[in-house]
Amino acid sequence: MATTRRHDVKDLALSGEGIRRIEWADRNMPVLRAIRERFESEEPLAGYRISACLHVTTETANLARTLKAGGADVVLCASNPLSTQDDVAAALVDEFDVSVFAIKGEDNDTYYQHIEAAVDHKPQITMDDGADVIGVLHAHRREQLGDVIGGTEETTTGVIRLKALERDGALGFPIVAVNEANTKHLFDNRYGTGQSTIDGIVRATNKLLAGSKFVVAGYGWCGRGLATRAKGMGAHVIVTEVDALKALEAVMDGFEVLPMAKAAEVGDVFVTATGDKGVIRQEHMERMKDGAILANTGHFNVEIDIPALRGLASESREARQFVDEFVLADGRRLYLLADGRLVNLAAAEGHPAQVMDMSFANQALSAEFIVGNAASLERKVYNVPEEIDAEIALLKLATMGIEKDELTPEQEKYLASWDEGT
Repeated sequence: MATTRRHDVKDLALSGEGIRRIEWADRNMPVLRAIRERFESEEPLAGYRISACLHVTTETANLARTLKAGGADVVLCASNPLSTQDDVAAALVDEFDVSVFAIKGEDNDTYYQHIEAAVDHKPQITMDDGADVIGVLHAHRREQLGDVIGGTEETTTGVIRLKALERDGALGFPIVAVNEANTKHLFDNRYGTGQSTIDGIVRATNKLLAGSKFVVAGYGWCGRGLATRAKGMGAHVIVTEVDALKALEAVMDGFEVLPMAKAAEVGDVFVTATGDKGVIRQEHMERMKDGAILANTGHFNVEIDIPALRGLASESREARQFVDEFVLADGRRLYLLADGRLVNLAAAEGHPAQVMDMSFANQALSAEFIVGNAASLERKVYNVPEEIDAEIALLKLATMGIEKDELTPEQEKYLASWDEGT
């Protein structure tokens, strides 16, 4: 269909392939599809402008379709310069009439111009993957804060930033932390990140992981998933952590735990998954073996100190697509994947649709929750309501053809009582 939408994408002629891939993902997103069918009849988002800053993938396209089915006027920009799938961006504009501002590999200036374009939409609801739209609104467009009834945030990094804003009394509107939903972080972060990060590393390097020493920095839900899947590929997994409880858990799960200074001396592959900056620094790079591979699966490319790596190198070149080779003064070579950005989205396709089905169901239902409760929500960071989490879990089980038990009345009474003992 011919579009009348404003947009900035690589090439609208890519639309055909994008449509096919969006449809393929949709087949594996039955929960979101069920929500979209309800939204089409009820239109709970009618009349609302939504500005979404998310990874522009096939799965995100189906979320945009769902929001639009609910009556929303949607603008989408990229939440990472390397994660956009250009054919999907073209299809959203050309076939589904959604404004998209995203080009894979866009430079930093273009990236922020695209975020500004999303903010120009004068959103009433924001939808973030890293808090960039929220950040621009709070830093440069404060006059628009009063128009926003609420927003959602899908990353650990973004939630940390927004809770800091709330603590300082500076949060301009209520936020629903989609990242904190059990049907998001227990599945998306663990199973999605675990599989897709391995996929990105293998696609970029074609390296055999079996027999390698695979260092995972951070043992949150993303790190847990990654460590488990690397172990399943035959790697010897080493975990680095700053949290004593998580480090202990990693040991009990069967992984070796070392400080990064020691892991740097033995690791073959390093992947950061912490959400913090400077996790791999110059003093670590100076200890690494020739041929060590560095990758990141956290949201921003600050976990690896890339300026320090460039400073150590006497020369550099692109060894393969998404693989930069840095030759150090002593002849050792270190390999940085995807410019230190999300390797699963830059060098692969991101999370499988089956897990994003639940994450984006949370996004859609959280937007509906914001509209329905705007009058009572304060300028705070809220968790996804438990009933939404439970509804998504039930829908997912149903679409998988799985039945579960129900408590009998006697069991419910027993669990609620105090006077019946052994």
